[in-house]
Amino acid sequence: MSRSNGRPEPEVIMNFADGFSYSKGKMEEAFRPGGLLEKAAPAKAAKDPAVAALKRDDIDLVVHEFEIPRAQAEKALVENGGDLEKTLRALVNL
Repeated sequence: MSRSNGRPEPEVIMNFADGFSYSKGKMEEAFRPGGLLEKAAPAKAAKDPAVAALKRDDIDLVVHEFEIPRAQAEKALVENGGDLEKTLRALVNL
């Protein structure tokens, strides 16, 4: 294991010809719920007033339980009048 600036080199999954390499720990963190991918994505302002009226907790619940994109969860909630129970039933019956 070589050292760089006094620290051990991270575990590398693969070195590429262009010089880039990927750390296993960082890759696992990126794909964990709430990991790097979700933190890196900037929050977009809601343009549609119907989407703005939805509760953030309801949207988050639908996104995490059904593992669907946020936009799809918002669309499902808007189609069901913002009613969480109705939206969950509609998504289960798809």
